[in-house]
Amino acid sequence: MFDLSNKTSIVTGGASGIGLAIAKLFAQQGATVHILEMNEAAAREAVETIHANGGTAIAHACNVAVQTEVDAVFEKIGLPDILVNNAGIAHVGTVETTAEADFDRLYAVNVKGVYNCLRAAIPRMKQRGGGAIVNMASIAALVGLPDRFAYSTTKGAVLAMTIATAKDYVKENIRVNSISPARVHTPFVDGFLAKNYPGQEAEMFEKLSKTQPIGRMATPDEIAGLALYLCSDEAAFITGCDYPIDGGFVKLNN
Repeated sequence: MFDLSNKTSIVTGGASGIGLAIAKLFAQQGATVHILEMNEAAAREAVETIHANGGTAIAHACNVAVQTEVDAVFEKIGLPDILVNNAGIAHVGTVETTAEADFDRLYAVNVKGVYNCLRAAIPRMKQRGGGAIVNMASIAALVGLPDRFAYSTTKGAVLAMTIATAKDYVKENIRVNSISPARVHTPFVDGFLAKNYPGQEAEMFEKLSKTQPIGRMATPDEIAGLALYLCSDEAAFITGCDYPIDGGFVKLNN
């Protein structure tokens, strides 16, 4: 089950955190994984790790917010079977404390970046005869989170793009779904705590962990497992769906 042999997979933001876990798992399951990253050195390091474990991966320096860069990379890759739109950035603030520059920066990566990759992937998947796409949304698209105005806005757009694209291309054998994680323990979380709560990292980590009813954050590997299922042939009957993976956050927090 969940065999990706002979499949060409693209993972944006695939050099760290959730993206890296997805890239490694897809390669383990037989896919040729193309990692798109702003940080070319990190992408090469991820590729080396995958190669060391017997997988096949290729690094591409690419800013997903720039359409010409995305088009050039997709042209080089060819006809993908799988696209995981994982690249994204976060922001803390209300509408009053969100600067225009920060709003534009989040929109460029989290919304336009997904659009650019969808726009490049869809015609190629049509030419191939189908494909599977997973967009990384967030529980911030589903519930109100404090101080996450711009981030929630962009992830709401990702959820809407998922449904719209699934509807438009269901007859083309292109499946489009999204994943909405709650808090996931990634290097971003550690960096956020170190920057904002120096000396209180352990205490704040425990506090953030317990906002999930299950009592902990997710691991990147747990998100990767869901992405693998949705991109595999075992999920051939699933499209236009969003999957919260949240330790009970959405339904059990009351």
